[in-house]
Amino acid sequence: MHTNNRSFSRGGSFSHSRFGSRPKSGGRGRARFAQKSIDVSRYINTKTTPVAEIVYTPKHTFADFLIEEGLKKNIAKKGYVIPTPIQDQAIPEILKGNDIVGIANTGTGKTAAFLLPLIHKVYNGVNEQVLILAPTRELAVQINDELKGYVGNVGINSVCAVGGVPIGGQIRSLRYFNNFIIGTPGRIKDLMERGVLNISKFRTVVLDEADRMLDMGFINDMRLVMSKMSKERHTLFFSATLSSDIERLISEFLNNPIRISVKTGDTSKNVHQDVLRVGQGSKLDLLHGLLNKEEFEKVLVFARTKHSVQKLSDELSKRGVSSTAIHGNKNQTQRQRALNDFKANRAKVLVATDVAARGLDIPNVSHVINFDAPGTHEDYIHRIGRTGRAGKTGKALTFVD
Repeated sequence: MHTNNRSFSRGGSFSHSRFGSRPKSGGRGRARFAQKSIDVSRYINTKTTPVAEIVYTPKHTFADFLIEEGLKKNIAKKGYVIPTPIQDQAIPEILKGNDIVGIANTGTGKTAAFLLPLIHKVYNGVNEQVLILAPTRELAVQINDELKGYVGNVGINSVCAVGGVPIGGQIRSLRYFNNFIIGTPGRIKDLMERGVLNISKFRTVVLDEADRMLDMGFINDMRLVMSKMSKERHTLFFSATLSSDIERLISEFLNNPIRISVKTGDTSKNVHQDVLRVGQGSKLDLLHGLLNKEEFEKVLVFARTKHSVQKLSDELSKRGVSSTAIHGNKNQTQRQRALNDFKANRAKVLVATDVAARGLDIPNVSHVINFDAPGTHEDYIHRIGRTGRAGKTGKALTFVD
């Protein structure tokens, strides 16, 4: 983005029987991952052109918003002047105290859309406390980091409560007053059940990427958390999709919300999609050959299991490809390090499972490769949506037998 008029957004080798050619006879391991017949035509769309973005004319600048001058100065120091569409429309409504439903893609600046008015709210109410729920550890950490960048050293405290790291440090932090608690539903529930987090006096809650939390099976945790909060609360709900299940949650959790939609369409329309038939060769050799090509600059590779993800990443590293991995067997520090290495181009390849990659917003991914076919078409759409973002085109390749 330009400095002026900037927007505020933010081991061992593989055996062919498992990762290469098709085995001559089936086995227990293969049966475990048996899938329905896949219509590979759903993975092909080679006539792709960029989807033109609709030009949006904002009604405000950041200087126009009725927020604390200190916060405005922090925003100005970052060089941000013009808000994104979700920020332009959501911030005034949140400042009024309205519940909102924000329908927006990842990467549209929605984190700032709710953080800025909530920081203002905390500035004006020293005892104000805000709970923010996010589907993944990485997203929760990202939100907390953004919060710290906006508030500076003004005494607004936060705790990031996620799994994958020792819970003791989070428990110690919760002994003190914190204005913001940011976490994943499972860890928040755990802290509540341990009696170290009481949210009964929290009057503001953000449900970020609610559709992802629903997909990942957090619905009961979400309901439990919401049931422990004050009925007189300010609820902000963000989702990239609107399904019947999401509509039920909206009617259950929110009170006469203002609806704001800035979704720009399906990312997959910007993605050149094709399949590569493995035949009798090795999937690993095929992948390695692709990664040696110059145009494969920043590549996200999906494999099925935590074990296969790590093995694949290790084997690529042995072959001289800078690779890192993200999966559920890694603790949060390891996952964040892998993600940072990929974002900073210290690793050319990030190998991931579906669950570990949910919610990731990584700029400039040139290719997504489905080393293992996805389990569902929804998983496929989620995977390839990691490329072709922000109006750019991307490429997705799926290996098939």
